[in-house]
Amino acid sequence: MSPPAVEHVIRAPRAAIDGVVRPAAIGLADGLIRVIRDMDAVFDSAGQTTLDDTVVLLPGLVDTHVHINEPGTDWEGFATATSAALAGGITTVVDMPLDSDPVTTTVAALDMKRASAAGACRVDTGFWGGIVPDNLESFGELAGAGVLGFKCFLSESGNPNFPPLDPSEFLRAMAVVAELDSVLLVHAESARVLADCPPAAGRDYGDFLRSRPDAVEQDAVRIVLDAVADTGAHAHIVHVSSAAVLPMIADAKRDGLPVTAETCPHYLTFAAETIPNGGTVFAACPPIRGEGNRALLWAALVDGTLDMVVSDHSPCAPQHKDMVGGDFGRAFGGISSLQIALPALWTQAVQAGCGLADVCRWMAQAPAELAGLSDRGEIAPGKRADFCVFDPHAAWMVRGADLRHRHPATPYEGMALTGAVRQMWLGGQPVGGDSHGELLRAGIPEPV
Repeated sequence: MSPPAVEHVIRAPRAAIDGVVRPAAIGLADGLIRVIRDMDAVFDSAGQTTLDDTVVLLPGLVDTHVHINEPGTDWEGFATATSAALAGGITTVVDMPLDSDPVTTTVAALDMKRASAAGACRVDTGFWGGIVPDNLESFGELAGAGVLGFKCFLSESGNPNFPPLDPSEFLRAMAVVAELDSVLLVHAESARVLADCPPAAGRDYGDFLRSRPDAVEQDAVRIVLDAVADTGAHAHIVHVSSAAVLPMIADAKRDGLPVTAETCPHYLTFAAETIPNGGTVFAACPPIRGEGNRALLWAALVDGTLDMVVSDHSPCAPQHKDMVGGDFGRAFGGISSLQIALPALWTQAVQAGCGLADVCRWMAQAPAELAGLSDRGEIAPGKRADFCVFDPHAAWMVRGADLRHRHPATPYEGMALTGAVRQMWLGGQPVGGDSHGELLRAGIPEPV
């Protein structure tokens, strides 16, 4: 059998392949990886790119939890969000359905999302569909229209146009998701527990934590796991912040239930003990908890209880953070981190004794699998030739004003991080100023 035709070869002294970092020559053609050989392999009539041994070739990262908020708001847009993603090593994002106007709960709204995204995206962009009480009988139409899966809340989302499901409604939704052979991403905070908690108010971060205790996540995760057991549907628990839910998730996985879970760089980086009173730039729902909790999240990521790390890039216009007043009861709960998710995670991963192959599994392979994007997330023959050239030793300091997302406020302001993106490849081509991604429809890209 003749070897696959190769148009271009990337020779990388260090590349993340098959769970290790090793030398490789990677042959590309038609936007795909065709063959992987030893570093010194000979290829006839192919262009060559040779990387320096100070960088590591990673697969393009996949971020399945991004709030782009367009159309209808000034919080974030497709052009700015995807530019930030590309600068941060990410070649595929999946947009959340709740902070745009209209929310993505109908096919008509999805069409409006796509119209807003068309021609604006620097990276490949897919869409989750929303499930709310009003579309319980019709949300399956979104699957036919090409969403990659679904998202719901078990408590107030912060947007009255995207209300939560109660436990009985959630069970009904999961039954339909099972029939569709899809996945339901769940914001797992319990409305019934929150109802008995003191409301967030004032500048004290401790009071903010007490307004959303661990029990809020514990009750919601139990609702999710019971529905998974009853329906067999795949549920994905988003942005796990409380280590108290980890034993439940681990037990469910040992029982063979189809459940996956993610956490985010801010939960793995920051700790409640160091968040200042009035520091509303740190406000997130669920909240950043204590240092002991952070250590347990890291342990769960290492042992596989948590499957992946995604940004939950959730920006807003600065006035909604109440950064002058510092009142946690008035501040929008969301962290802007799309461009710095990779170096933020890598900085902490080094301290935790983890390697770049682990980071690739958490930030590329597992999110791609969640979204059903089997053509990406790894450096392997047959996969898309999307790459991040990453310098793992570069030291730099975060300046929000230099980031490419629309609004500069970030809790990482002034933080020293390690690791920097040096070059990006999308579809087998080095990324330039005119590079654009594709819109994804049920895993099938369409030109934009």
